[in-house]
Amino acid sequence: MAPVKKKKKPLDKAKNLAKKSEKKDKKRVNAAPLDPEAIDCDWWDTFWLRNSSLSGVSIPLDEDDAFKHFFRASKTTFSYICSLVREDLISRPPSGLINIEGRLLSVEKQVAIALRRLASGDSQVSVGAAFGVGQSTVSQVTWRFIEALEERAKHHLRWPDSDRIEEIKSKFEEMYGLPNCCGAIDTTHIIMTLPAVQASDDWCDQEKNYSMFLQGVFDHEMRFLNMVTGWPGGMTVSKLLKFSGFFKLCENGQILDGNAKTLCEGAEVREYVVGGISYPLLPWLITPHDSNGPSDSMMAFNDRHEKVRSVAATAFQQLKGSWRILSKVMWRPDRRKLPSIILVCCLLHNIIIDCGDYLQDDVPLSGHHDSGYVDRYCKQSEPLGSELRGYLTEYLLR
Repeated sequence: MAPVKKKKKPLDKAKNLAKKSEKKDKKRVNAAPLDPEAIDCDWWDTFWLRNSSLSGVSIPLDEDDAFKHFFRASKTTFSYICSLVREDLISRPPSGLINIEGRLLSVEKQVAIALRRLASGDSQVSVGAAFGVGQSTVSQVTWRFIEALEERAKHHLRWPDSDRIEEIKSKFEEMYGLPNCCGAIDTTHIIMTLPAVQASDDWCDQEKNYSMFLQGVFDHEMRFLNMVTGWPGGMTVSKLLKFSGFFKLCENGQILDGNAKTLCEGAEVREYVVGGISYPLLPWLITPHDSNGPSDSMMAFNDRHEKVRSVAATAFQQLKGSWRILSKVMWRPDRRKLPSIILVCCLLHNIIIDCGDYLQDDVPLSGHHDSGYVDRYCKQSEPLGSELRGYLTEYLLR
């Protein structure tokens, strides 16, 4: 019975989200109500017939599993995503968005094309062939979808309110033993090729790749709580942090400034996130102890710390595995548009979690999300950060 319950739960969550989105749509335009179960069977049947037996590709035999294989979302979550962007995709119908039979593309088919492009990372020509449309149509549809979701799905990626933060802290302590921890922070590189006229040392990273940074802060469920992108991969992680809005919010006490926790007399721990050795040790960002000759208590702390930090690493594996456009080398992307593509993939990552959907086992990357990159040690250490780390180390020892 357990597998059945697992599939029912995400559907209920997605239906509730779809209903909330419908109410918002009705306030914006006099549109027909969205039936969460309504999927354009015509486009799906045609797509399934064309792609269900591709040579050299392992595709689930079950149709619902196959749908998730191609688009990373269940049919109900797919309907919810359609409900978010429906107004935008209907309100601007371009004359050129038609299939090879001359029929106007439905909103559902447009969303499917965009999701397939982002999920597979395949070329626009290959994606177009899978749907019976041209390369230019795939380009137009994908960008229109990105613009729409970037605007309509903002509520899926925001810093939690105080009640939610308390829940996150409780879960991190229950799962990993670190009290008052609000999240894990990490970075990954989005690799690209650049025309010679745009290439510069700023964008050339330590592995001699041209890349753009993505930094994320994650909760215990691997949900993005904050993200920043758009900065060159050639800069240091500590510099990226200081340029981010997250850093400014923390330094100004706008976040990570909630209830402190008393561990013992004279030892009070504020809210914080954990990060790897590439990050500075700050009052609100705790890094591991130096690995050169640590004591048993330090090693015990580092072990707990690494387990929490691995939440962020696993989240990036899932992100890049689900939306493989981020894990493949992007061919001469528009650097002004690339941050929007990355943001939308992060939004989709959160939507899948918020809808209670689950990933298939073969989706996450099998290796590290930043394969080939080595963390560079940051020497910066602030006294208050060192003091807090000391309190946590003693607490775990007791």
